[in-house]
Amino acid sequence: MPDLRGKVAIITGASSGIGKGTAVEFAQLGAHLALTGRNQENLQATAKACVEAGTQQDKILLVTGDICEEQVQKNLVEQTVQTFGRIDVLVNNAGIGQRATIETTDMAEYDKLMNVNVRSVVALTQLCVPHLTKTKGAIVNVSSVRGIRAFAGNLAYCMSKSALDQFTRCVALELASKQIRVNSVNPGIIPTEIFRRAGRTEEEVAKFLEHSKTTHALGRVGEVSEVAKTIAFLSSSDASFITGAQVPVDGGRHAMCPR
Repeated sequence: MPDLRGKVAIITGASSGIGKGTAVEFAQLGAHLALTGRNQENLQATAKACVEAGTQQDKILLVTGDICEEQVQKNLVEQTVQTFGRIDVLVNNAGIGQRATIETTDMAEYDKLMNVNVRSVVALTQLCVPHLTKTKGAIVNVSSVRGIRAFAGNLAYCMSKSALDQFTRCVALELASKQIRVNSVNPGIIPTEIFRRAGRTEEEVAKFLEHSKTTHALGRVGEVSEVAKTIAFLSSSDASFITGAQVPVDGGRHAMCPR
């Protein structure tokens, strides 16, 4: 198992889904956690789960707020350093979805999605680089198979994840001389709240998840823990010679070519 004992990790979007799962995985591996999300109640539930997984309460910092807000970004970084004295890992996980085509995309919603999925990542990473330089740390961006492959009906989301993958590659090269590693994970379909938040009904979600068994080579959708374990690996010294990589965690979806 990866060793994250004593490592200080910032995880965005930690109040649910992959962010919460990653926080719990890191807690099991001994990390100190700076967690952020918009929902305070859910964020506290994540903290409770982390304590149950083995992290002491005083090794968990919660910062509630919208990661798109400049002051929230600054507070997160400053409070993490004040509390723990360092930053070893940045997991850029916060993201939202949108169901729309080129003909139906609302530009205000487009801007909102790009702010969350791309701009906030750039801004937060920029703030963390001086601290990651001191620790020769690691950055893991949570992208999607939709950044690798084209899908109709999710234009802005696919574009944002493709941009995130290019960001990963470019920043990996820019920070390599500082020994900061930068990678992304590209999950396939993972049952989280993102589908409901993107506008699907419960019935639509159930139908979509069932259909998704046929669109992944392994014949099933993925689990949050499978993505979290990959993030933990890329954050650890076990991945010491990996940077600029996009790691599909998608049951083979990225390699499929339907006929």
